[in-house]
Amino acid sequence: QVQLVESGGGLVQAGGSLRLSCAASTRIVSMYALGWFRQAPGKEREFVAAINRSGGATNYIDSVKGRFSASRDNAKNTMYLQMNSLKPEDTAVYYCAAGSSVLWPLDSTWRPNYWGQGIQVTVSS
Repeated sequence: QVQLVESGGGLVQAGGSLRLSCAASTRIVSMYALGWFRQAPGKEREFVAAINRSGGATNYIDSVKGRFSASRDNAKNTMYLQMNSLKPEDTAVYYCAAGSSVLWPLDSTWRPNYWGQGIQVTVSS
């Protein structure tokens, strides 16, 4: 069983930056691809980004490309999401996830095995 805990969310003005962290409870997380999803009020949860087991490859939805950057530190069992140039439409609850990655790149069709509890990110205009 892998437990994931997000941190680093909060309120930021448009154009600002935040860095989310996702800490895993076990080293076994290094065997999994990791990713970020988000859910805005009244909308379905959507895929945002994924990073492969080594951290050498990433994939993003088009709306965050060039603004968000995913990374991981397997020695610390932690994944990060650096979010720059934030927009009000980035406001959502952000979830980290872990799962197998037979196919790459991972995208909205990916169904992770494990989820964090979610953390709020609010971008004011």
